[in-house]
Amino acid sequence: MKNNFDPKKNYRETKEKIGYVSRKDATQNDYDRIGFMSGLEVHQQLLTGKKLFCHCPAGLYHKNNDYDAEVIRHMRPTLSELGEYDGTALMEFKTKKEIVYRVKHATTCTYEVDDTPPFRVNREALDIAIEISLLSKLNVVGEVHITRKQYLDGSIPTGFQRTAIIGVEGVLELPYKKIRLIQLSLEEDSCREISDIGHVRTYKTDRLGMPLIETVTYPDCKNPKEVKDTCDYIRFLNRSTGKVRTGIGAGREDVNVSCRGGSRVEIKGVAHTAWIPNLTHNECFRQWALLAIREQLKKRIADTKSWKPTHENLKFLAFNFTHEPLIQADKAGYSIVAVNLPDFKGMLSHFTQPGKMFANEFSERLKVIACLELPNMTHSEEIKPSIKSDDFEKIKKLLNAGENDAQLVFWGPQDDMKTALDTIEERCRMAFDGVPNETRKSFENGTTIFERVLPGADRMYPDTDSAPIPLEDELIEELSKTLPDDIITRYQKLKEWDVPEDTYLYIFSKNLFPLIEKTVNDLELNPKFIATFFGHTLKRIKGLYTTPQDFRYNVIYHLFKFLKQENLCFDLARLMLPIVLEHPKMEFESILTTLNFKPVKKQEIFSKISFLKEKFDKIRISDKRQDSIDWMMGQLRPSAVGNVDLRELVKEIEKVV
Repeated sequence: MKNNFDPKKNYRETKEKIGYVSRKDATQNDYDRIGFMSGLEVHQQLLTGKKLFCHCPAGLYHKNNDYDAEVIRHMRPTLSELGEYDGTALMEFKTKKEIVYRVKHATTCTYEVDDTPPFRVNREALDIAIEISLLSKLNVVGEVHITRKQYLDGSIPTGFQRTAIIGVEGVLELPYKKIRLIQLSLEEDSCREISDIGHVRTYKTDRLGMPLIETVTYPDCKNPKEVKDTCDYIRFLNRSTGKVRTGIGAGREDVNVSCRGGSRVEIKGVAHTAWIPNLTHNECFRQWALLAIREQLKKRIADTKSWKPTHENLKFLAFNFTHEPLIQADKAGYSIVAVNLPDFKGMLSHFTQPGKMFANEFSERLKVIACLELPNMTHSEEIKPSIKSDDFEKIKKLLNAGENDAQLVFWGPQDDMKTALDTIEERCRMAFDGVPNETRKSFENGTTIFERVLPGADRMYPDTDSAPIPLEDELIEELSKTLPDDIITRYQKLKEWDVPEDTYLYIFSKNLFPLIEKTVNDLELNPKFIATFFGHTLKRIKGLYTTPQDFRYNVIYHLFKFLKQENLCFDLARLMLPIVLEHPKMEFESILTTLNFKPVKKQEIFSKISFLKEKFDKIRISDKRQDSIDWMMGQLRPSAVGNVDLRELVKEIEKVV
């Protein structure tokens, strides 16, 4: 019988059937329709001299190939306090990973590799965590208890992360709504991953143990924009203390997303808040698509408990395979296995994310759990088939496949075949239930891939090496006295000054508001002009020049102070700024010399206006009044900049023209 099934058409139709709309076209009605819900776990490194539980320096990094020794570990799960195993730990154990740690003596000690008990917690880090808890309007705990959070992915050599809750039940006041906070925790950062190939995962330990806070929100965000705004607000609030690290990797977000009828899925380690809207949008619709797949399977398969896939080993020479990964698999001596999925026809090519279909859910899990490197499979519903139709007909016949079945073909080392087959069956059974709880890795294009099973409460247990730490009321009161203004207060002040809103993100992300306020108050300058200079001019020019690593923004305050003392116009700051950014220690007088600036009295400049008017009338470039004004401004600007307010100069020209 001729097969008229068209995977490309099926992909398009299933995308339309679930009502997928692009992020730019989506409205609140679309998010309400699918029940969008999201919360955040925002991680932020603290600016301390030492790590959290040892005396190693914090903030020293080294290159991937710069290390003094390697430590190799094999992780095994342990029972929780309730005598149960965590699902994530069991999944990681299946992978049979060998974990390699590249150790540098300058940044790592015996504590990090679990050969020494922890030192007392870094009090500097604890005080910063308390301050940020107070800023977040959280209730600070009366006693800090260190607990262990199990991680078997190898990111921490001990197999667990030491963490402690500092504040609970707080609230953030965004300009348009309130976001409730569950808690803020103080914890040690994990290793940085270098590679993950086959059964070997490699880390470096320079970041390991650095103090980190985690702010956790309730799922109060009802659309992707709210998620990004909330994340930005938390990061701005953290930075307002001036006591957190900034730069790549210093702040990372885990975004929790679900749709109506779906499950909590955690998008792990989002490095840029700009990615959040597309990631949350696509994840919510991915879950909506998985629910649609579940409904289709329910109609087809009455008894899911007795449902069972079948498989057969394929002999390479029995087929005319031309797909290069299959050819390379045969050369490597890998097993090639075909799997029949009863009543799954049309499911593998079902839309899940832009550019992805349900079949990707299998290949991703085969990579993570069975350690089969991508590409690791093909299937019967590829839009561009990798296996010729005649060969697939042979495979279907070998599997005794029915008309409504779908087929996978995967390859890899023989030792990994059982894990791979179990993984495929497990993912199929998850499809009967809808959306599996899992963590997913994010990509800049807004899509995600499977990373691991979502951890549960079973991975938490007390740390018997660390004593409780009482927090006295006097300490809390003392730390409360030096708190910066809330971000919403600063936001309202910028609104009051009529500062353009497109400057706010830069001002808050660089924690420039205190410097802007100081410049305005101390020098009695126009707040709108100064804030716009920082939010627009500084942002634009700084992007064009390289500043020294030790650059401090307060040099701009001193620039305006110099201009005021010398009775020079502040427009000159725009010309001086590029040199200030590249050479912040250069004397301002020397910068003016470099720019060939010469002081000229205002009246001397104004006196040239009549002469220029007569000259323009003689050459008659144009009869338009504005052209005359523009030409005269062009003639006077070089000598006017820094000597006279250009707006005042325009008014003087307009009197004559």
